[in-house]
Amino acid sequence: MAEIRVTLPDGSTRTVEQGATALDLARSIGPRLARDAVIAEINGEERDLATELHDGDRVAIVTADSERGLYTIRHSTAHVLAQAVLDLFPGATFGIGPPVEDGFYYDFELPGGATFEPEDLERIEARMREIIAERQPFVRDELPADEARKIFADHPYKLEIIDDASTDPMSGTGDRGEVRTYENPPAKPKEHPPFHGRPGFIDLCRGPHVPDTGTHLGHFKLMRVAGAYWRGDETKPQLQRIYGTAWHSRAALEEHLHRLEEAARRDHRKLGVELDLFHFPPLVGSGLPVYHPKGGLVRKLMEDYSRAEHERAGYQFVYTPHIAKADLFAISGHLDWYAEGMYPPMELDEGQAYYPKPMNCPMHMLIYGARQRSYRELPLRLFEFGTVYRYEKSGVVHGLLRARGFTQDDSHIFCTKEQLGDELESLLAFVLRLLRDYGFDEFEAELATRPDKFVGDPDDWDDAEAQLRRAVEAAGIPYVVAEGEGAFYAPKIDVHVRDAIGRRWQLSTLQVDFQFADRFDLTYVGPDNQRHRPCIIHRALFGSFDRFFGVLLEHTAGALPAWLAPVQAQVLPVRSDHEEHARRLVERLRAEGFRAEATDADEPLGARIRRAKLDKVPHVLVVGDDDVANDTVGDNPRGGEVERDLPVATFIERLRAEIESHAP
Repeated sequence: MAEIRVTLPDGSTRTVEQGATALDLARSIGPRLARDAVIAEINGEERDLATELHDGDRVAIVTADSERGLYTIRHSTAHVLAQAVLDLFPGATFGIGPPVEDGFYYDFELPGGATFEPEDLERIEARMREIIAERQPFVRDELPADEARKIFADHPYKLEIIDDASTDPMSGTGDRGEVRTYENPPAKPKEHPPFHGRPGFIDLCRGPHVPDTGTHLGHFKLMRVAGAYWRGDETKPQLQRIYGTAWHSRAALEEHLHRLEEAARRDHRKLGVELDLFHFPPLVGSGLPVYHPKGGLVRKLMEDYSRAEHERAGYQFVYTPHIAKADLFAISGHLDWYAEGMYPPMELDEGQAYYPKPMNCPMHMLIYGARQRSYRELPLRLFEFGTVYRYEKSGVVHGLLRARGFTQDDSHIFCTKEQLGDELESLLAFVLRLLRDYGFDEFEAELATRPDKFVGDPDDWDDAEAQLRRAVEAAGIPYVVAEGEGAFYAPKIDVHVRDAIGRRWQLSTLQVDFQFADRFDLTYVGPDNQRHRPCIIHRALFGSFDRFFGVLLEHTAGALPAWLAPVQAQVLPVRSDHEEHARRLVERLRAEGFRAEATDADEPLGARIRRAKLDKVPHVLVVGDDDVANDTVGDNPRGGEVERDLPVATFIERLRAEIESHAP
């Protein structure tokens, strides 16, 4: 039989028989690769393993434990979910079911407006496992659109996709108006097939998929049901969305489920109530937090520290109003680019529209432009804790992490082109130093570069991107280049951190702006006595102070470091006759600058210690007879061993050192 030659990712070539598939190639390389193979990348296009190879093809085998392999596993599991639901709920219709981070979902509409009950997920899981055990093949086909309409005649959401397939990421159309489908022929055909005479399950899909339902599928769990508007449009029907998670191995699934349990335990919304820090009153509105005294104290401590560090770094503090005329946001471009994210205007002053500000940038531009600037004033670093308001849809509001009103630690730096590189390096170093002070030490950066549609001079973009790259390389943190993912007006660096359970959070942003200097006609007088446009850097250190507070609570599981804890030491008298001594000790600690409080001995000591531990107090100090006599305490530190007969003076020295070092 004739042979063909294909090229592998390392540049080597391999000979296989003519007619060989991608799976045959994997088998020829080794049984382990064939076992782990999910799909293949052929000449840069992802294809099923059953795809026939041709002479000269460039082929890479995608394995189950890779990002793209997991994506395919989740995609295929979503199809199995849809098949199971249509089997168990006659008359159900289905929408789309893409993979998402760590899992997948599928949208359904049950007949008669019925809803899924929690116990239905167990039934659906059981049916999915039966389908997986049948090892039904995923069979790809290209159908004329008219034929596809007949097949999906009872599924209106699929008909809409067929009519407008280009808008749906999981469907495909060929050059001749064909629709790509994947079908799963069942082991036992149903007496009344749900797809007009087709005996199996069929779905619109670009693919690719695993070879059959028994290959790499099975390590999954259905998680929950939620409402979801069809295509995210509130004017369209609300469907029921079943979320699931799927992995390449049982161990990976169990690790993920454990991580979810830990994340639930650390949920900042739950901790906010338990620790009496903040809550979201229904009378205030969705996504608008109110901070209680303890939460307000933590915010103050964070803000005071940030102000001190910014002042030391040469920033100048400004304050701007919460609302402004529509004209300001027309000049800035927000009404063109961002109107859907803004609250509706208020009509004041005989019909003048005022908007709550979604960003602080435009007002900082006005401050710079209030008078003529000289090159001798640059770099000019303006800083504000500015509260902004963004009308997030109710479905995406998520506690402090996605709020409608929040405070940004916002800075805008105006500098010359010659100063830009040094300023970016200094800014990034400053950002990383402050994040480390809050206990974060795993950083990754993303450099977003010029998109296809952009404004400004390409040479300016190239220079700014080069300066941003030098800054992140000087910082010594790993980074990736997100080609073409910059905003149309600016390249940027996003700094991500990993928390205590390995989740990745995007926090800080450095963005070089090519729009505002022109829009607001900002200039400075250079040494040549000519006017020049300044470079503008947008810099949000924490992004949103509120969001950072939520991330920090989840990172620490509510056990804030001593320098941020609302109560740093709680003194517990063993008996009521020790209460006066406990109160004097609290006064002494407060005189030293510590946040301390005492409790009365009106409950058993063990119960009071447990309560203090639940309140995440860094140091629980117990005083009894010997402590009163010898000026000592029993220190029960959070996460440490109890130390008895500790001299108070020694405890004070240790606590001061712990606070000053910002120890986690």
